[in-house]
Amino acid sequence: MSDYTINPMTSHETGAEIIGLDLCRHVSDEVKKKINADFAKYHVLVFRGQKLTPPQFAAAGEIFGPLMQHHHKEVRIGHPDVYEVKQTEIEPGKYRIAGGSFHTDHSNHPCPPKATALHTVSLPSYGGDTQFVNMHDAYDDLPEATKQRIAGLKALHVFESKFSPRKLRPLSEDSAKELPPPTLHPLVRTHPENGRKFLYLNPVRIEAITGMEEKDALALVAELMAHATQKKYEYRHKWIMGDMVIWDDRSVMHQANADYDMKELRHLYRIMVEDNPKHWIAEGEKTLAHAAA
Repeated sequence: MSDYTINPMTSHETGAEIIGLDLCRHVSDEVKKKINADFAKYHVLVFRGQKLTPPQFAAAGEIFGPLMQHHHKEVRIGHPDVYEVKQTEIEPGKYRIAGGSFHTDHSNHPCPPKATALHTVSLPSYGGDTQFVNMHDAYDDLPEATKQRIAGLKALHVFESKFSPRKLRPLSEDSAKELPPPTLHPLVRTHPENGRKFLYLNPVRIEAITGMEEKDALALVAELMAHATQKKYEYRHKWIMGDMVIWDDRSVMHQANADYDMKELRHLYRIMVEDNPKHWIAEGEKTLAHAAA
């Protein structure tokens, strides 16, 4: 008998739901191995019917590896590695929505996360979906001339690009002190688990591309983003109470939708999973400080 049932959510292997697994209980090494194989295949896993406390949520995230700290140190809840996501009113009638444009998390870090996970606390009565796009498929479908053009190019990732499509939540003084320096990452990477190439983009944090004029770099990022965010690459997750959703920050981009009544709270727990630094060092990533040395 299988330990769980897995159902693909799209025809292009982006997103799959897992049913019949209680993450409050111990998960065997054999099942962990199976889950991680499914994760490398589907990029987004949806665990249905969960009801996890912050420590239980953290333990569930550790199925995929050690947890990683968030930039904002002051928004932890119930566990040192668990944070919360909810809309905040920054002035009367105007709200900040975390993750409100396509991006990948913490790409300004020298070793960005392997994965991010969210777990429901409360949901609005409608809307608030999260969209994911498959960056493997987006790369595969690029014209050969574009692949050759972007091979070897590296982008400079900062905490908040001056070209970001949205304003980020400001860092506290303590959080700002721990912010890593700007970092270079290739536009094209190879996934360490499935061996496929993918586009690595984040217009919220990309501020330059080495060797390119600013206008040309912006045009290239816009061109690649328009291509990568086509509906044919998308899995759109409609949240249900009890969902724990984890996605691969390398092979998908994601965005949250602000199409719900802001008087209703959209509140989720959030964790991130560390990647292996060797996966980044092997492809020549380095901080801006090192690049200038």
